[in-house]
Parts: sequence; C-alpha cells; structure tokens
Amino acid sequence: MIAHDDARHGLYDALFRHVLRRIEPERAHRLTVRALATAHALPGGPALLRSVFGTPDPMRDPRPSRTVLGAEHRSPLGLAAGFDKDGEVPLALLDLGFGHVEVGTVTAKEQPGNPRPRSFRLVADRALVNRMGFNNHGAQALAKRLARARRSERGQRALIGVNIGKSKVTALEDAAEDYRFSARLLAPYAGYLAINVSSPNTPGLRDLQGVEMLRPILEAVVQEADAARTRFRREVPVLVKIAPDLHDEDVRAVAQLAAEVGLAGVIATNTTIARPESLRTERSMIERLGAGGLSGPVLAPRSTEVLRLLRATLPEGSVIISCGGVTTAQDVRDRLAAGADLVQGYTAMIYEGPTWPGRVSREVGPLG
Repeated sequence: MIAHDDARHGLYDALFRHVLRRIEPERAHRLTVRALATAHALPGGPALLRSVFGTPDPMRDPRPSRTVLGAEHRSPLGLAAGFDKDGEVPLALLDLGFGHVEVGTVTAKEQPGNPRPRSFRLVADRALVNRMGFNNHGAQALAKRLARARRSERGQRALIGVNIGKSKVTALEDAAEDYRFSARLLAPYAGYLAINVSSPNTPGLRDLQGVEMLRPILEAVVQEADAARTRFRREVPVLVKIAPDLHDEDVRAVAQLAAEVGLAGVIATNTTIARPESLRTERSMIERLGAGGLSGPVLAPRSTEVLRLLRATLPEGSVIISCGGVTTAQDVRDRLAAGADLVQGYTAMIYEGPTWPGRVSREVGPLG
C-alpha cells in the first residue's frame, strides 16, 4: 500500500505542477467537485473510489474506532468546511478516506459571495488566501441535498457536520435570528452544527466573537438543536469555530461561554488575517493579493497554541476539533497528543491530492 501511495502521490504532484497550478483556483475547485460527483453517481462509483484511493468499506471496516460527537471514527482526520459549501459530495469525500466531512459554510439566504478572483495559491508556502465571502445556495438548498444523502444506510451513518454563518445582508444585531433560521432547517440532517463567527471575509463577522454578541447566537442555535433532539430523538451537538487571531484571554472567554451555554465544544481554528514574516512568497505578491484568510502550514503553531489553551480551559468531556496547518500524519498525532479529539484539514489536499486523506489516515494508525 505504501508503494501505491507513493506512486499515486507522484502522479498527482506532476499533474499539479504541470497542469492544475495553471488553472485559476476556484475553477480547479469546481472541476474537482464535479469530477467527484460524477464518479460517485456511476454504478459502483463509491466502491470504485474506495478501491482507487485505498479506503476501506465503511460498512465492513475492521479498524478500531473512537466515539466522538455521537459517531464512531476510524480516522481522526476530517475535511474542514469550505470545500463542499453546498453539500454536493459529502459521501464521495468520505470515500476518499476522511473520517468526517464538514459542509458549508452555508447562510440563511443564498448569496454570491465576493467578486472574483477571490482564491489564490501561495505555492511556495503550500498555502491559500481566500476571500470567498460565504458564496452558497442557502440553507434550504443544503437541507434538501442532505436529506437525499441521509436516505441511504451509508448516509445515515456518516458524520456530516454543517457549518453555518451569517448572511451578509443581515445586520449584526439580527445575527442570532439569522443563525437560528439556518440551524432550524439543518439540524435534522446534521451530525453536528458548527457556528462560524470567525471568517474574515464577511464584514463585521469576527466582531461576533465578543462574548456579549456571541451569547445570543450560541443560545439560539442550541435551542434549535434541542428542538431537533426532542423531535427526532437524536443528539445534535453544537460547536463554535474561532479565529487564530483572538488574544489568549478572548480564547479563554469564548471557551468559558461555550461551556456555560452547553456547547459540545470548539473548532480551532479558522484562517488568519495575519501575513507572517515566515512566509516564503514574495511580499510584493502577497500585498498584490490583498485581503483574505490565509491557510496552510504557517497556521500550525498558533492553531496548536489555541488548542492547548482550550484544553486547559474547557471542562472535561468537551470536544475540540483542531484545524489549521495540518499536513502530515505526524501533525495529526501531535494535535491528538495536545488534546484534540478530532483533526481537520483542507489546504493540504489542494497540494497533496485526493490520495491525501486515505494516506494520512493509514499512517496515523488505529484509534481506540
């Protein structure tokens, strides 16, 4: 399997260097989603994807598992929000080897996002800058897609988290009801709900990380999750996703509020607005790209710091999903050792290819 992994990775590396990096990032992303959707829809498509990428059949996977957020995980590595905003291919992504998939960010109202171009590669840093602006077809459209995915036994067992954000046209003072609307529609189909108040690409959104403004949002989503639990007799855990740019005391304050309100935990971290001096990309190019969230290995140190802060602050039993700068199996092991229950990646798959989740999961080894 290791030789096969090396060969497949080598093929993708050549494809990326000679073809994909010449394609505008957002267009390459759409082509990838369409290819996954087409492959998964073919007769025997899911089995074919698992065969090509060396992923076990989830219905007969013999590996030991760990229960997190009410679901069994045989791999701690999941896909972060942003790749599958509208829930088009969550089951296909699981067939690549992810242990869970977080769809979204979705908003109550459909919106086009920011003007293009809005996604950029920093190849020298294996990083991305994006200012997408929550482009998505809205919570109602996502609910319909997830309802279809949940009809199969595979779909019912899959851990598909749903990341919800504020509609751009909604005033900050009305944010709680905006989040409530999305939570009400999506809780019946969500393995968990993730409250995104940390994207840098919606004006004013990060202001919602302040405890006074955050409380009513968290309470509104928890209320909808509780209503779904009563109606459908299953838990819908709620987490909040925070930025790496928060000061340490603000991280602790959000953690304390999350525990007080009854959240299952925290996802740390989102992209950063910082442009560290350690970046290898020429500063003139970085300045030309402009605003947006930076992701990639450069986030790893701060993301790990926030993880440790959260583990020291949150009560026992709280879930932490560590995200930001995860590339290798050792990165995953390090995050687990630092207190993460699950780990997420996204940017690494752009540079490492579709074999990345399965390869990393095999290298991490068994859970339990």
